[in-house]
Amino acid sequence: MKVTARLNNIRIAPRKTKLVADLIRGLDIPEAVNQLDTTVKKTSPAMKKLLLSAVANAENNFGLDKDNLYVYEVIVGAGPTLKRWMPKAFGRAGEILKRTSKIKLVLEERVEGKGRKTKEQMEKEKKARMEERRKKEKEMAKEDAEEKKELPKNMAEKDKDMEKGKKEAVKKGWTNKIFRRKSM
Repeated sequence: MKVTARLNNIRIAPRKTKLVADLIRGLDIPEAVNQLDTTVKKTSPAMKKLLLSAVANAENNFGLDKDNLYVYEVIVGAGPTLKRWMPKAFGRAGEILKRTSKIKLVLEERVEGKGRKTKEQMEKEKKARMEERRKKEKEMAKEDAEEKKELPKNMAEKDKDMEKGKKEAVKKGWTNKIFRRKSM
């Protein structure tokens, strides 16, 4: 089964992006991630993020095993070009083309169906994730409520501390005379 992920309008020229795309084509997922980590190119972090996104799509949407996946195809195309102008001699203008890229990454299984999850397993995992999320949201709501209860007490204490700090600042010596604001 093929799984795709796309990245549109990345502000790097396609010919520079193709250099990184050629490095990971045909590699297994861990090898491709390692290759992108060690490659010193501007496209590498964006390509790694796209690869991990495609792996997440494969695991969550189709129940595929990430150890059984490899990079089947990476297609890099030209996106929209931003046109800018640079002033030149004798009143002329030189055109500057700022190119963008579109990347399409396709993953495929090495062995068809190996480690694939059934729909029932995927639904159970999804329900478990939803329950965990609800628990976290309830805990966050309780913490927020507790903070709101404590907030007025803390605010009153902070206001008192601020007033004390202002009084102490007024009492200071020669700096107060130099930097004193004059009233009109």
